[in-house]
Amino acid sequence: MPIFKLEAAQTLPTEIDAAWQFFSDPHNLAVITPPEMRFQITGEPPPAIHAGLIITYRLTPLPILPLRVAWATEIAQVNAPYYFADDQIAGPYALWHHEHHFQEVENGVLATDHVHWSLPLDPISAPIANLAVVPQLRHIFGFRARKLQELFGAANARAPTVRIRPL
Repeated sequence: MPIFKLEAAQTLPTEIDAAWQFFSDPHNLAVITPPEMRFQITGEPPPAIHAGLIITYRLTPLPILPLRVAWATEIAQVNAPYYFADDQIAGPYALWHHEHHFQEVENGVLATDHVHWSLPLDPISAPIANLAVVPQLRHIFGFRARKLQELFGAANARAPTVRIRPL
C-alpha cells in the first residue's frame, strides 16, 4: 500500500489565538471545502475540538463521480493553540492522518498541514491516486488556501505551497 504525504503551508496575517479559534471550530471545515464537494456535517460537534472528539460528515470526494460518502474523523491530539491532529476512522481512504500546525511568525501565523494518506485496494487503486486523487487534493488545498486568504485579509499574500509526494 503506497503512502503519500501532502504538505501545505501559508502565512495568515493574524494572531495565533484568532487562527486557533477558526481552525478548532469543526463548523469552519465546510467554509474551507470546495462547494462542489457538498460537505455536510452529520452530527452536532461542539464549537471547539478536543482530543477524542469524533466528527461525522458526508461529502462527494471526487465530484467527477456522483458518489456521496460518509466520513468520520477522530481528533487524536490537541496542543492549543499550536497543533492538532485528526485521523479518519471511517471513510474512503485506507489511511488519512492530518496534522495541523500553527506557528507565530513575523507577519502573522504560519499554518502548515501534513497529511499522510493511502488508498484502499492496492494495487488496483494505484492509477487512481495519480489520475484523480492527487489532482483533487491539490484542488481542495488550493481552494482552502484562497479561502483562508480571503477570510484573513491576505488577498495579496504570497501564494501558499502545496506538495504531494509518495513516501
